[in-house]
Amino acid sequence: MNDFLIGIGKRLKDIRKKNNLTINELASKANVSNGLVSRIENGRTIPSLPVLLDMIQSLEIDASYFFEGVEKKSSAKFIYLPKDSQQVIEKEVEAEGFKYMHIFSKSLHSLGFEAVLLTLEPNSKREKVITDAWEFKYILKGEVKYIIDNEEIILKEGDSLYFNGKFPHVPVSISDESCVMLVLYFYTA
Repeated sequence: MNDFLIGIGKRLKDIRKKNNLTINELASKANVSNGLVSRIENGRTIPSLPVLLDMIQSLEIDASYFFEGVEKKSSAKFIYLPKDSQQVIEKEVEAEGFKYMHIFSKSLHSLGFEAVLLTLEPNSKREKVITDAWEFKYILKGEVKYIIDNEEIILKEGDSLYFNGKFPHVPVSISDESCVMLVLYFYTA
């Protein structure tokens, strides 16, 4: 069931892009926030049925067509994702210098999982955010200051950090070079 629910966000994003709609345009048509659309598309939240139906109607498609393309449970022994299937994640927040590249997501039993490569450019800017996930960060290149609630941690290449995303948090650029980190999100159902 969780694979099916996570597939809803991917299907919503695919149809929105196919219809050349921005997150803002879909949100306006469906009477929801940009942030909600983004969180649904990126597998960070599951919409209520009325909200989902409003969004499907706003895409001007039939519900039956929408659900035809939603990922269903598979008995495959492994999952292979070629590099060209990776997508840049559109974020709902005003952020400068943040590039999120979605590299993998899957739901296994009661655990949802997503992997992202985040490139944080020098002088990047963003407010603190909250997610409904436990987050793991591994610094592949560079260094960054992470602010979680009101605590600050300096992370350098090879360092890792794990925390509850329900605390307001933000990475802050502290060097004149890009910082690249592997970000893993763990969602529980």
